[in-house]
Amino acid sequence: MADDRGQLAARCAALEAENRRLRNSTQRLQGERDHYQWLAESTTDLISRHARDGTFLYASRAARDLLGYEPEALIGVSAYDLFHPADLADLLNKSPRVYYHAGFYQQTYRFRARDGHYVWFETTSRTRRDPATGELLDILCVSRDVSRRLRAEANRERLARVVESTTDHVLFMDDRERLFYANEAARRLLRLPREGVTARLADAYTEGSLGELRDIVLPAVARYGSWSGELAMRGPSGPVPVLSVVMTHRGPATEPGHVSLLNRDIGLHKAAEAQARRHQEQIAHANRLATTGEFASNIAHELNQPLGAIANYASGALLKLDANPDLPAEALRLPLSRISEQVARLAERLRHIRAFVRKGQTRPRPITLLEVVDAACRLCEWQFQQASISLEHHLPEALPRVVADPVALEQVLVNLLLNALEASREQPDAERVSLRARQSGRREVTLTVSDQGPGVPAAEAGRIFAPFHSGRPEGLGMGLAISHSLMEAMGGDLRLLPATGSGGATFAATLLAEPAPPAPARHP
Repeated sequence: MADDRGQLAARCAALEAENRRLRNSTQRLQGERDHYQWLAESTTDLISRHARDGTFLYASRAARDLLGYEPEALIGVSAYDLFHPADLADLLNKSPRVYYHAGFYQQTYRFRARDGHYVWFETTSRTRRDPATGELLDILCVSRDVSRRLRAEANRERLARVVESTTDHVLFMDDRERLFYANEAARRLLRLPREGVTARLADAYTEGSLGELRDIVLPAVARYGSWSGELAMRGPSGPVPVLSVVMTHRGPATEPGHVSLLNRDIGLHKAAEAQARRHQEQIAHANRLATTGEFASNIAHELNQPLGAIANYASGALLKLDANPDLPAEALRLPLSRISEQVARLAERLRHIRAFVRKGQTRPRPITLLEVVDAACRLCEWQFQQASISLEHHLPEALPRVVADPVALEQVLVNLLLNALEASREQPDAERVSLRARQSGRREVTLTVSDQGPGVPAAEAGRIFAPFHSGRPEGLGMGLAISHSLMEAMGGDLRLLPATGSGGATFAATLLAEPAPPAPARHP
């Protein structure tokens, strides 16, 4: 009897232990289920379960944020009814766009939201089947909104097509100067294959530009992110001038040291600029020749004076020799010296006239302004004397040197002085033309030419520098236009100052001044 009670007690204890184990296991399973439920409800992805016909059996709370549906409103609705028709056909026909891997299906498709618009979804789904019969039980899906990613990918694809089709030469380079991409234009220029580009930076740019890239451009890009300027690429027929923009690659998936090099061929632009410069030089040269024609009487006067002096000294010396054939050579030193001085003066005048007429490029350099002003005034002096108009010019001694081409600046001043002379001739009481200069800025000098003529009408002031516009019936209208272009070519400016109550016209020519030398350091 006692044995039976002992066995019963042991059995009861065993049952109680099993019950505790089952309760603990149930609580653990309940906790895990609650945890997974919390995960499903907390994730921003839509987690759903579907019957074999696609009907929603469960939808997580993300349906509210992604589609505007309450999760309960989707229960019993077939997901296939919310597919975009074209994407549903891909799914039912198992298009290659529906990927399968290790029991998982993945598809990117459009799903209709509550307000009617479509959201791009990327869904990974897995079927659950009865182990014994293989019958489909349900389908588990995890869906996420990939609209932003697809838009970004579409933008990248469009940008890639633009880069590939542009006529600019586009190169991508790594931190070892290896070119790992070249668009079609760059491949044609550098004769590179479409695939497997193995060129280096040195294969794309000339030696001079390569040194500039290494010493200046790439360090600037590493520091500031970008650089732009002119370089030269290697072409089949020689160097190709390009306007380059070099930028560093930035973003979460970019490698350090990778840069883009965008190169626009400016060969035609440079050729057009060179042709325009040549054309401008030809026009300026023709203008100087025309001006020289106007200076014919002045040139004759310039040459006649030293030639007359030479003739006088030579005649005097010959008369002395005729009167005294045994005259010592020392007695002829003075007339011969005077002859030598006049020959030197004549040679200087001829050189100056030849330099003024000579055709050449504009080459600005630091020059002394007074020398050019004196030369221009000497060229115009005869015309002013004939017209009985005085030419006054005053330059402060403290003026800095200016950056200009002396012949071009002289041509500008001659044009302004002759225009001022013609304007003054129209006024009976006109007496003078004034040329002044002043330092108008820290690195700027301004020349002004003022006349006492009738002035420039307000209606013509805006187009006075236009080619072929002239205020005189016999004028060609090119003097001021050429002068304006020459001033701009020298980095300066030419403008008509506003009219004042005193009448006449005043033109101001502004030039860049040479920087002043640094002040000497003062020691205590």
